[in-house]
Parts: sequence; C-alpha cells; structure tokens
Amino acid sequence: MDDASNNNNNKRARTSVDKALVDVWLRELGQLSTRNFALRRRASEDLVLRLGIYAKLDKHRGCVNTVSFNTDGDILISGSDDRRVILWDWKTERVKLSFHSGHNDNVFQAKIMPFTDDRSIVTCAADGQVRHAQILERGGVETKLLGKHQGRAHKLAIEPGSPHVFYTCGEDGLVQHFDLRTGAATELFTCRPIDDRRNYMTVVNLNAIAIDPRNANLFAVAGSDEYTRLYDIRKYKWDGSTDFGQPADYFCPPNLIGDEQVGITGLAFSDQSELLVSYNDEFIYLFTQDMGLGPNPPPSSPVSTRSEASEMGSDHTSAASPSTANTDVRIAPQVYKGHRNCVTVKGVNFFGPKCEYVVSGSDCGRIFIWKKKGGELIRVIEADRHVVNCIEPHPHSTVLASSGIESDIKILTPNAADRATLPTNIEQVLIPDHIRWFALGDDDDGDYYFYDIYGEGNDDDDDDDDFDDDDDDDGGGGGSGGGGDVDSDDDEEDDDDDNIDDNVDNDNDDESNEEAISYSDFDDYDVDLDVDDGVDGN
Repeated sequence: MDDASNNNNNKRARTSVDKALVDVWLRELGQLSTRNFALRRRASEDLVLRLGIYAKLDKHRGCVNTVSFNTDGDILISGSDDRRVILWDWKTERVKLSFHSGHNDNVFQAKIMPFTDDRSIVTCAADGQVRHAQILERGGVETKLLGKHQGRAHKLAIEPGSPHVFYTCGEDGLVQHFDLRTGAATELFTCRPIDDRRNYMTVVNLNAIAIDPRNANLFAVAGSDEYTRLYDIRKYKWDGSTDFGQPADYFCPPNLIGDEQVGITGLAFSDQSELLVSYNDEFIYLFTQDMGLGPNPPPSSPVSTRSEASEMGSDHTSAASPSTANTDVRIAPQVYKGHRNCVTVKGVNFFGPKCEYVVSGSDCGRIFIWKKKGGELIRVIEADRHVVNCIEPHPHSTVLASSGIESDIKILTPNAADRATLPTNIEQVLIPDHIRWFALGDDDDGDYYFYDIYGEGNDDDDDDDDFDDDDDDDGGGGGSGGGGDVDSDDDEEDDDDDNIDDNVDNDNDDESNEEAISYSDFDDYDVDLDVDDGVDGN
C-alpha cells in the first residue's frame, strides 16, 4: 500500500477517534441523548473496520441459503439444502430448535413472523412450495402447505409489523399474497417483459421481492430482465375485476436499459425508502424515489455501454436517453463496485441504524461493505471458501450474519483489536460477454431461466460444478444460485406419497419427542413434525 493510502487511513482513524471523544463529551454534558449516542456508535466506521468472525454456527448438512434475525435480534433462523430449518441462540452458538421444513427441495428462505412469540415461521423453496410452520406449546412443529409456484420460489417478504401477511415470488413470474388468518393464497399477477422483441422470455423469472418499510402498500419485484418494478397493493381489486399487472413505477440504470444480458438477483429498501438493486454480472445501484422511469417506460437501446457504466461512481449525473436529451439531464443512481455477482442468486442489504452502509456477498467468498453515501468501498472480509450469498444485519446491533456455499453460518461482530485495511489484490469486476440468461425446456409448466456461465446453453456441466457441496443431500450444491433442474428425482423418491424421509434426523428424535417441554427449553433439539399438504386459497 502506498504512502498516500497510509496517510488516508491514519487520517480516517484520527477523525473517527476525535468524533467518538466529542460524542462522549456531549453525552456527559447532556447535549446528546443516550439514544442518539448509541445510534452514532452503532454507525461508527471504526466498528465496521473492526468486524471479525465471532462464531461459526455449524449444524446444517448443505449450503445455507437463508439467514434472518427475529425482531428482538436474539434468535437467528436459517434454512439449507438439507431442507431443515434451525433456530439459533447465536450469542451462545447453541441450537434452540431444529426441524424438517416439509419441503421436498432446498430451502431458499425462512423468516419468523413478527409479534408471534417467535412461533410462526414461513418458508419457500426450490420445490416451489410456500409453507407455514407453527411451533406448538409442548415442543412439536406443525407445517402446512399454503401455496405453490411452478418452479423455484426464491424469496418472500413480510409486511412490516404484520404477524399475518406476506408475499412470495417465483421463477414462474407469479407474485402471491398470503394471509395466515385465513390461510388464503391470492395470485396477484404474473410479471411479463415490456419488450415484445424478447420472444424467448414469456415471463420474467422473479428472484427478489421487497416491501417499503415506510409504506407497506408499496413492494418491488425483480428478476431475469433489467427492470425493477414497483407496485401499489391499494390498486388491486380483491374481487379480481381488474388487471393488477401494471407497475406503478419502473427503475433501471440508464446504461442498462435494453441490455438483454443482465438480470437482478437482490433487492432491499432502506428506512428512507431508497431502493437497492443488485445485478448479476454487473454492479449494485441505489435509487431514490425520484429516479423512477414512470409506469410506461419505452423499451430502447442502452444510452451507454458497459464500459461506460464501469466509470460511473459518485457522480450522480449521466447522459440522458435520446428521447429526453434535449429536455433534461437524467439523474443516475449511486453505484457500488468491486464484488462479483455471477454464479449464484445473491442478496443485497443495508447495514447500520440508519442504513449508512451497503453490504453484499461475492463469488470470491468475501463480504463487501461500502459507504452508502458516495459508494466508497471500506471493508472486504473473507467469509466463505467459495461464494457468499446472504448477508443479514442485526436489527439493533453492529452484527452481521452471513452464509453461502459452505454449510456453516458466520457471525461477525466488532471484536478485532486493530482496524482493518483494504487488501491490495481486489480486482475490478469482470464482465464477460458469454454470461447470459437462457431458457431451460419448453413444456407445459413454462420456461425456466438460469445463468449459463459457460455460454453453452447446456446444463450437463452442473454435475461438475466447482461449487457443489459434498454434504448436500439433493446434490444441488448451488444454494439459491443458477443451474440445475427444477425438480429432483431423488426428492421425488424420498418424499413419495408426502412421507418425509429426513436423512439428517438424529437417531434419538422419536425418544426426544416424547418429552413435554416448552419452546424456551429447546437446546440442540430435533423434532418431528406434522405435515399438512392441503392448499387453502383461491
């Protein structure tokens, strides 16, 4: 590292210490409230630069595709290719509860519904199923099938503050609304491309869905094309009398409009209603509400090339499209660069009490952390031997949970004695032209799309994928990433007639289930479950 970089790091360290001392002084004088002092400390760059691995939670036997904290932040929930869901006391590194999800394929997302005493859990998976798990008073777990997508269901989003309502999206392009009070699944719409020239893509295969925390009526979806679509649920007629498929707004960087080689893998809303969008084989972009393209954006060619996009940084202005060049200058979104998002379906997130940072995993097995304002990369953390897919911030503390191709979960806290510096071997993101979306099959169930990283249009290479996990029961090994068949023959045999054969249950499960214990007493405890595969809904 050169002298200029050392000087910048020393200046940053002095500035951080000076601010901390001033804050302590103001708090002692009563000029800074305890709450604001805590918020400033949690957002401190000094803490971010001291993040290190606090614990490795290792009980799954396959890729861990989802991690999420409960509302209080004392429980972490995870789901894996082994089809199990585990609730962790992450501080003590102990399992509170482990159970089979009821899914027939890799679990892609699991979340605890708020205000349910952490007993109500919703999941979605590669089998397309959406399920509800209820933790019973005497320690059992009852799961129920709520709905199903044709193809993989990657993500679900819980309505902020609601113990009952959530949404799901799938590779069939379908968005569904669920209400646990009635068990009803309402099919809202199927997302379709706006460009008729893309006759190879009959639907947009959805990878991500997110709800605006400041306005729970607004939710965004994104997938196998370049657009993020924003919808307003208030426009939906619950009697089905109108078509709800028209978005209220579209978002896309000007340089990617018309680019058929990109897709979107992750979405996140900030507490200020900013929208974070992670593109495969490209960068991460931050949109404010005024950057929307409107409800009817014209399909057109990109206004700039990818090489020009790589030069976009903290400068928030770019050339306007030909149709608007003479009338205004289009505001470009903030760009975050340095990671690589090519192999799997990666999420993206905000970090900090007021969303001061942006975090993402990478194909190189690292966690990347940028300042939200300005897009400066400040941390790169080794977290997986292969790929980091998920990064989840703690709701109240400077803590991160991450997971990826490996079968464990990393918990990161500011426990390092020294402040970290950026490694000198970070390479610029590569953008090979041969990575593209393509259709897998053309049958009655619809087309399925995934990343072809070799450009050969052949999924036979999946068996030799370097990212396959040897411990994966299903042989998928790619987490929620691209590649692989939608259905698994092994799963069909294991789960014939809806009888779940859980290969990872402990031998003493049946004996343990005879004990009458409360949920608070669970400690490294595996349970069997009652399974209801009946689907209620319209």
